[in-house]
Amino acid sequence: MLNHTPYTHEKGHLEVICGPMFSGKSEELMRRLRRAKIAKQRVMTFKPSIDNRHSIEYVVSHDGNKLFAQALDDVTSILTIVHQENIDVIGIDEVQFFPTDVISIICTLIDEGKRVIIAGLDLDFRGVPFGSVPTLLAIADTITKLNAICCICGKDAHCTQRLVNGDCAKYDDPIILIGAQEAYQARCRNCFSIDKRPKLY
Repeated sequence: MLNHTPYTHEKGHLEVICGPMFSGKSEELMRRLRRAKIAKQRVMTFKPSIDNRHSIEYVVSHDGNKLFAQALDDVTSILTIVHQENIDVIGIDEVQFFPTDVISIICTLIDEGKRVIIAGLDLDFRGVPFGSVPTLLAIADTITKLNAICCICGKDAHCTQRLVNGDCAKYDDPIILIGAQEAYQARCRNCFSIDKRPKLY
């Protein structure tokens, strides 16, 4: 008979919100975090400092709604801050921009009984799974995959189209380029364009 060591406390859980740009990921993240605050839980939001499109100190949706966030260069400081402030619920926006170390940090928080809610792009502009997000999707307790609206035909869009001087970006362009409407569009599979087939396997 196997001997199982009983848990000393309940584990937490991971919620992943993903989809293309302009699909409402940050808005949904903020909605859940605001509800946690209403429930009088201790909440902290983090974002990578590289994301400075609107404000370095806030998560900002494309609709202009915003929520205060800690902008980090070093993802390992999440654990330090959460422990110091005794945080119950952790929100992480634009998780794809953090190094893959964020996976082990999130797993540690879950083991400590924390509720972790993350939002990020599941695919990069090439249509390739983005950074740590595929692994986080695999270990998530719940997944919310959002669609945007294709700016070309109006159908549901799950691709993020990068534009360079009005033309579609090339597959071999740099993966990370911070931008908004001036550099990106949401497109459906039919309207999405890239010069090479994405390398998925």
